[in-house]
Amino acid sequence: MKNPDVNRLKEAGLGFALGALGGCILGVTEDPVDRILLAMTAEGPLTPVMQEVQTVGPLGLGTLLGATALTAATTSVIAGVILAAAAASVFVALKNRGASFTPSAGLWVSAGVAGAFGTTLSGATFGAAVEWIVNRYSMLGLFWTLSLFTVLKPPLSFLFKILWSQGEACCRLGSEVSSREVAEWQQRQRMVLQMERRILALEKGADSRETPAYEQRERAELERRRAEREEAEMQQRTVQDWINTVLIKHVDFLAFSGIPMTVVAIVTAGFGMFGYGDHQAALVVLLVLVAIITYVLLSSSNFKFWMLVGCMGMLATFVIAMLTLHAGQAALMDAKRMRAEGRSQSREDIGSRMNLQSSLEALNAAFFVAKLCQLSLGATVGGALVRRGAGGAKVIAGAAALAGSLLTGQAVLAPALSAGENAGALLGVVATAGVSAGGAAAAAGGSSSWWGTLATVGGLVLGASALGKWHAVNIGLQVPAAFVFAMISPF
Repeated sequence: MKNPDVNRLKEAGLGFALGALGGCILGVTEDPVDRILLAMTAEGPLTPVMQEVQTVGPLGLGTLLGATALTAATTSVIAGVILAAAAASVFVALKNRGASFTPSAGLWVSAGVAGAFGTTLSGATFGAAVEWIVNRYSMLGLFWTLSLFTVLKPPLSFLFKILWSQGEACCRLGSEVSSREVAEWQQRQRMVLQMERRILALEKGADSRETPAYEQRERAELERRRAEREEAEMQQRTVQDWINTVLIKHVDFLAFSGIPMTVVAIVTAGFGMFGYGDHQAALVVLLVLVAIITYVLLSSSNFKFWMLVGCMGMLATFVIAMLTLHAGQAALMDAKRMRAEGRSQSREDIGSRMNLQSSLEALNAAFFVAKLCQLSLGATVGGALVRRGAGGAKVIAGAAALAGSLLTGQAVLAPALSAGENAGALLGVVATAGVSAGGAAAAAGGSSSWWGTLATVGGLVLGASALGKWHAVNIGLQVPAAFVFAMISPF
């Protein structure tokens, strides 16, 4: 009889190792992210942002950059989910051509690789697109692009669902035809073998009583194979239905979750365009608008996952706007204090200093919120996979290996990429690391003993903190966010 204490120690040791792995890959991303943020806030990339503070106002600048960063982050993650679902669907359709079907490691590997590369590549693409729009068309171009993209997402999601259902139906039809052809071929082969055995039995003068017994064994074998085939088809439909559910929920999330924060960004930027960006009325309208939208969404009788994340994204853009406004006001207060000390500055210098501080704060806050968004959505995927039964160790280790490979590839290609492309690619890596961290969090929650739970949590926190250079603010927010979103089921 096994000692329960020994089993608990083994579970705790494995949990600590998996938690440390998920935490380490999360901590490893901190230094590259900090470096690319420094590059984005250098004088060159910051200049077009500073020039637009007067156009849209500090509140408009904060909400525009926040909404854009969150929109790009969520879109890149959902692009990865779509590619992962497509790869998994193709794998399921092809795998079912045999007589049996089991969700093997190949299913999760193909989906994981497609999702990780899709998120990273789409993140780099969105980073380059945002950078190009700001440099060429300023914040007004970003304003119109964000507005148009938000309007187009719902009809595009509806069109995508139709195309996906048609493609999935074609794959299922092809799989059923292939399975039927295989079954018919096997049936013909059995009939041929049965005839040959009967002929041989007659030639050898075998006992006629052997033929009914042989036919009975053949019928039993045929019935067993038919049952196996039906079970395989049922398993395939179950996995495919789960893939479809995950995809549809994420597409709905992409289509509607960005609407609240985009509405806030449009209103505040509109105030700035009409010359009220610094007026107190703009702040009052922003507060009232956020409160109304939050109340309407949270009080909905048909509450959905996208409503929760939409409110969180809107509140995040509100915080970014307030930080942007506060940075400009702090620069103004510093100028007044310097003037009181006898070190007077011109109005142009004070305005330039205010614009600089507002732009720095807006970029820093928007980038951090986008990183937290990527991590949280990745943790949601990782937690769902572990609860689904994909294997905690496989999800955590696989996502960590993919994140490490992508981080290495980004470091190699960094000199050839712009600041926006590097930033988007790194955020995609953070999302993949979030899958590993979220898997560790879900494994901790699903542990059979407190020993395993505490060991997994300890490993995750220790790994993230140690390799994250004990960055208290980042780690203090990222690890709790990974735990919360890993436990949320968006389905």
